[in-house]
Amino acid sequence: MIRLFHVSDVHFGREDRDAIAWFDALVQYERPDAVVMTGDLTSRARRREFAAALAWLQSLDVPVTVEVGNHDLPYFNLYERFARPYRRFVALEQMVEKPLELPGVVIVPMVTTARFQWRLNWSKGYVSDGELAKTLALVAAAPAGKRVFVACHHPLIEPHTRMSSQTRHGGEALIALARAGVAAVLTGHVHDPFDIAHQVDGHTIRLIGAGTLSERVRVSPPSFNEIQIGESGFVVKVRTAAPEPDQKLPVEQAA
Repeated sequence: MIRLFHVSDVHFGREDRDAIAWFDALVQYERPDAVVMTGDLTSRARRREFAAALAWLQSLDVPVTVEVGNHDLPYFNLYERFARPYRRFVALEQMVEKPLELPGVVIVPMVTTARFQWRLNWSKGYVSDGELAKTLALVAAAPAGKRVFVACHHPLIEPHTRMSSQTRHGGEALIALARAGVAAVLTGHVHDPFDIAHQVDGHTIRLIGAGTLSERVRVSPPSFNEIQIGESGFVVKVRTAAPEPDQKLPVEQAA
């Protein structure tokens, strides 16, 4: 069995230090096969926040893949946002937007952030034709017989959460990924966990969201997802940094 720790929205600068210490201890004790970080490592993309995030990721000492979230793009330096939006990710280069191959499963990236959009709220999701094409090419190149997960920051379809993603072209992307045989899309952004199954042309693709390890909680306390992958399928367990017990995340059926 393969075990992934799916974590998101740590927001260094406004991180929950107790929750991070709890997560670190679990990683060191339980040794998951990989950590999938689906964006918003930082709060305001400041250098000191990236430095703290890098130190944290390196300390985990397990395979890690990192997606870029909207909070990871420069907020106050417009030149950097438009000309060099990922410059502060240089130290994380070996982890960011990198496919990760494990026994029985491949995790491929898809960028859903945008340095500019034709709407007021640039924090919302956007899937460009070019980024979708890159992801589909990676999916097609995955070894035969391996389950494929896609990791991105924004939910492609709105889940039943307090916060929204409003991802443009997300529905079209979900259909294309389903037709390509993708088993699940791992996301963050909304700070509450969910697991929703969508049916596309007879294929089931699950949209799975992780909670947050930051102070910016919504409905759920700080948490992350443990994804257990076996030969016959996979289940998602919410691991919660609170007195409440961990629980299997029920799979909702999309309308």
